[in-house]
Amino acid sequence: MPLSERIVVDPEILAGKPVIRGTRLAVEFVLELLAAGQSEQDLLTNYPGLTHDDILACLSYASYLAHEYKAYPIPA
Repeated sequence: MPLSERIVVDPEILAGKPVIRGTRLAVEFVLELLAAGQSEQDLLTNYPGLTHDDILACLSYASYLAHEYKAYPIPA
C-alpha cells in the first residue's frame, strides 16, 4: 500500500508534520509511543481511530526516511 494512502502532509494540520490520514495523530508521535515501549494494542486501545495498517504505515515511513538520510562527515 502506498504511504500516501495512510500518511499525509498538509500545512493546515500540525504545521505540516506528517500525520495519519483523517486524524491529527503525527507519525512522530506514534513512533515515539512505540519507541517508549507502548504496545500496538495499547495504541489501538488508547486511540480508537488508529488501525494496525496505520501503525505499519508509520513504521514504513520511518524506514523510508532512514534509507533516504545520508550523512557525510565533515573533515575537522
